[in-house]
Amino acid sequence: MKRQVTAMLHHYFIFETPGGFCGIAWSPAGIVRFQLPTSTAEATERLLLRRLPTAKPGTPPTDVAETIQAVRRYFAGEKVDFSTVRLDLDGQDAFFRDIYAATRRVGWGKTTTYGSLAKELGAGPEAARDVGQAMARNPVALIIPCHRVLAAGGKIGGFSAPGGSNAKQHMLELEGMRAVPEKPVQQSLGF
Repeated sequence: MKRQVTAMLHHYFIFETPGGFCGIAWSPAGIVRFQLPTSTAEATERLLLRRLPTAKPGTPPTDVAETIQAVRRYFAGEKVDFSTVRLDLDGQDAFFRDIYAATRRVGWGKTTTYGSLAKELGAGPEAARDVGQAMARNPVALIIPCHRVLAAGGKIGGFSAPGGSNAKQHMLELEGMRAVPEKPVQQSLGF
């Protein structure tokens, strides 16, 4: 007898914050996706549905509605702790889930580096690239605070969300921090 596999239904909701329009998607197990702010609800919805094309609009359950209110407070500059928000990271690589768990322990107003996270997980310095890949693929940015993970020397590093490293710097500033700006590459004048 064949076992039927049904796709898990995800719902989503687009909402406005002081930082722009965010999106959140959930399953019965928890939040599966969070879209950082863009300037329009349409752009946010488009980005969210790029990763969850079968998701349907829905009314957030109580725990998701509470997270939405926390996100609004965050972008208004209030100190918010997302470490207990229930997530659904099913389908994520096991090492990435470990990286995400370690990242969730980096609290408000604190930062770490890709290398430090790798070391905390008992991996060598070469695993810093894996940490960077996990941050780039973070399905719930802000809730898993990848903006608090910096490059070596406290440099801003990359950020794959809308606005790139400027958005990352803005989020750090909301928390009272500032990363070291990247130095421009100096070109040789050939003499």
